[in-house]
Amino acid sequence: MEATSIASPRTRQGIWQAISNYKIGPLPLPVYVAIAAITILAATNKKLPNDMIGGFAVLMLAGFLLGEIGSRLPVFKHIGGAAILCLFVPSALIGFKLMDPEMLKAITTTMKTANLQYLYIACLVAGSILGMSHKVLVQGFMRMFPPLLIGSIVAIAVGISVGWLFGYTPRHTFFFIIIPIFGGGIGEGILPLSIGYSEILGKPQAELIAMLVPAALLGNVVAILSSGVLRWIGDKKPHLNGNGFLVKSGEDVDLLKTDHTNVPIDLGLMGAGLLVSCAFFILGAVLSEYTGIPGPILMIISAALLKVVKLVPEKVELGAYQMYKFVSGNLTFAILVGLGALFVSWKDLVHAFTPAYFAVCAATVVSLVASGFFVGKWLNMYPVESGIVTACHSGLGGTGDVAILSASNRMGLMPFAQISTRIGGAVMIVCATLLLKFFS
Repeated sequence: MEATSIASPRTRQGIWQAISNYKIGPLPLPVYVAIAAITILAATNKKLPNDMIGGFAVLMLAGFLLGEIGSRLPVFKHIGGAAILCLFVPSALIGFKLMDPEMLKAITTTMKTANLQYLYIACLVAGSILGMSHKVLVQGFMRMFPPLLIGSIVAIAVGISVGWLFGYTPRHTFFFIIIPIFGGGIGEGILPLSIGYSEILGKPQAELIAMLVPAALLGNVVAILSSGVLRWIGDKKPHLNGNGFLVKSGEDVDLLKTDHTNVPIDLGLMGAGLLVSCAFFILGAVLSEYTGIPGPILMIISAALLKVVKLVPEKVELGAYQMYKFVSGNLTFAILVGLGALFVSWKDLVHAFTPAYFAVCAATVVSLVASGFFVGKWLNMYPVESGIVTACHSGLGGTGDVAILSASNRMGLMPFAQISTRIGGAVMIVCATLLLKFFS
């Protein structure tokens, strides 16, 4: 009888189908491998374009791969593993001199010469703010304002106190540990904050990012763990649990139905959204010359004010939102890889993670969440939901919100979480930058 060691055509077809169905990011595995092989071959033969073409290829390949790994590792995937790997691995490769020089040159040209991160910031800020429902923005912010305000004040006081006990100055604790935690993520928070700090202090942006990133990462991890604890409390004490509803009267049901952004993609509107995002960044740069306030901060203020007073046509807002979704969905991991490679010193990153540093971050977030819990109860909100939404104030942007809400099984609270993260983060960045300018 003939041996059956060689797989039958049907079996081979099944194996190939399984391989083709597996994806790295949005790409089927065979396509990803082919593109990676072309890019590596070009780099080793010194033919990799030293421009945005080569830079995009390297950044997106690395971002898709590290993001995929980080989102699949047990436990790690629940604490922002994708973002952490995208930042840490390139930083380590540079630190140990293991990155191909041609790839590094292409990344440097794309990130520093072409300033890709600025375009990314512009699209994220304009799209995330303009894309919010006006009703959710105004009414949701009014509901979240008391717990956010009181929670932030308490967290700042506790964080500074714990920092002082461990030998940190109040100025360092506030500007370089607490504010990065509350800034709203890497793209929306750390990047504009580092640009503003760099202009005010006259220090290199790379040095500042290395100081700010660890706090944001640790804060996000503690927020996720706190959210899981709140879910457990809600299960044990049903009278504190709104099962996904924030306000006890149930008025938030209609509020959460007003999101007008779930419409088909319009490529023409996306082009308009890209131009509007660039315009906001340019406006911030122009106003900066007259006010002395860093441009990215003025960009945030301008977008929020125009949204509140409804001066931007709804169609244009939708285009900005769709452009934001495209950029955040496809370039976030790539941007994080670039930041890790060029702006995050591996040596500084490793030295930042000390017990004292972790204690300050943990105390800040825990006090924020606890304040949101008790203030929510006082304001006729369900304490568990109020605490969870307040925890999102220390999340890593949209991905951080997803992780925090997933840990508590409260994804329906996403609109309120976005207010806590985006608007709350923007307010903290603006206030911190103005305060640093005043005291410098």
